[in-house]
Amino acid sequence: MSAPQPLLSRAFKEASLAAVIVGGLSYPIIAFRAEPDFNNALALTSRWPLFFIFCGLGFGLRFLLTLWSGRPKAARGEAALALEKPGATSKNRWLAPLGLAALIAYPIVILVVLGPQAALKWVDTFGVQILLYILLGWGLNIAVGLAGLLDLGYAAFYAVGAYAYALLVPLTGLSFWALLPICGLLAAFWGFCIGFPVLRLRGDYLAIVTLAFAEIVRIVLVNWDVVTHGEAGLFGFPPVTFFGLPFIPGPRGFAAHFGLPFAAVHKLIFLYFVVLALALLANFVSIRLRRLPLGRAWEALREDEIACRALGLDTANIKLTAFALGAFFAGIAGCIFALRQGVVSPSSFTFNESATILAIVVLGGRGSQWGVALAAVLIVGASELLRELSFLKAIFGPDFDPAQYRMLLVGLAMVAMMNFRPRGIVSARQPTITLPPVGGRA
Repeated sequence: MSAPQPLLSRAFKEASLAAVIVGGLSYPIIAFRAEPDFNNALALTSRWPLFFIFCGLGFGLRFLLTLWSGRPKAARGEAALALEKPGATSKNRWLAPLGLAALIAYPIVILVVLGPQAALKWVDTFGVQILLYILLGWGLNIAVGLAGLLDLGYAAFYAVGAYAYALLVPLTGLSFWALLPICGLLAAFWGFCIGFPVLRLRGDYLAIVTLAFAEIVRIVLVNWDVVTHGEAGLFGFPPVTFFGLPFIPGPRGFAAHFGLPFAAVHKLIFLYFVVLALALLANFVSIRLRRLPLGRAWEALREDEIACRALGLDTANIKLTAFALGAFFAGIAGCIFALRQGVVSPSSFTFNESATILAIVVLGGRGSQWGVALAAVLIVGASELLRELSFLKAIFGPDFDPAQYRMLLVGLAMVAMMNFRPRGIVSARQPTITLPPVGGRA
C-alpha cells in the first residue's frame, strides 16, 4: 500500500526546505574553493556538482525521515518488539562463542590469506585499533551507561595511562606487564579525584566539569615541557616483547626462537591478542558487577538519584567507584596505545577523542555491551574504510579526501539514531534482577 497523499506532500515540502537550508549553509564552503593562482592571489573555482550532491542528500534524507516518522507506531516499533520477545535471547545464545572464535581466528586468517606484508594494515588498523576503542567504550559505559554520569573528558584518563607508561619505563625499568596495572591505577586515582568536585552535579553541569578537566590535562601536557616535552611528546621507550623475546630479526628474536620466518606482523598479532584479552576482562568485570549490589546501585543512580538517596544508598561512593573503575580501563587502554604507537603527544588526546568514545557508547546503546562493541566496529572501521575510497577522487576532484568527512558521517549517524532508535543500536537489555514466576506463569 502506498503512503497517504498528505504524508507524501508533507515529506516533499519538508525535504525541499531541508535542501534549501543545506544549500544555504554549504554554498560558501562547498560550491566554491579558494586556490592561489600564478600571481599568488586567491582565485575561486566552482564545484557545482558537489554542491548539488549535498543538496540532493539533504532532500533525500529528510524525505525518508518524514516518511518514517509518519508511519504508525506499531509499524515503527515492530523490529524493536521482536528483539524484546522472551525467546529472542535464547535464540542468540551461540552468538557470543561464535563471535569470540571469529575474533581469535581473525589475525591468523588475515595472515594466511593476505601474507605478512599486506596483513600489517588489517591487523593493526582493523584489529588492534578497533579493539582498543571497544575497551575504551566498555570503560566509559560504566560511568555513562550504568551509572548515568555524562563524562565528556574521558580522554584525560586515556592520556594519564599513556603518559604514565612513557614516563615510568625509563625511570623504573619495569616491563610492560608490571606497568600495565600501575597505569590503570594511576588513571583510577585521577578518576577518583575528579569525582569529588562533581558529587553534587548532574547532567549538563557534570559534562562541563569533566570537559574542563580534560582540557586542563591537555594544557598541562602541552606546557609542562620539562616532563612531557610539550607538543613533541615522549618517544624512544622500549617496544613490546613476547615475555622478554623481542620482535626483531636475528637469533635472539621471537621468530627465531619458535622457528618462524621473521615478519613485522608478529608483533601486531601479539598486541592484538593482548588488547583482546584486556577487552574481554573489561567486559567480564562489567557484567559481573552489574549483578552485584554495586552494579544495581549504579543503575539505581542512573534512573533516579533522589530515589537512590531515599533508599539509603551512598551516592557519593557510587559515583566515585563508577568514575574510578571507568578511568582504570582508560588507563590500561592508554598504556596499550603508547606501546602501539611508540610515541605519545597531547594531540592524541583532544576533545575529539572523548567525543568519539562517547558517540560509541551513545550509538551502541548506553548500558549495552554488545551495542558498544558494534558501534565501535562501525564508527572506527567505517572511518578507516574512508581512507580506502580513493576512487571517489575521480568524481569529486583530485583534492577530495574522504577521511575528512569522518566526523560529518558520525554526526549524521547520531541524528539518524536519535530519530529512529533513541536508545541506541541495541536498545533491548536484559534486566539485572528478575522476579521469579508466580503460580507457574512468567
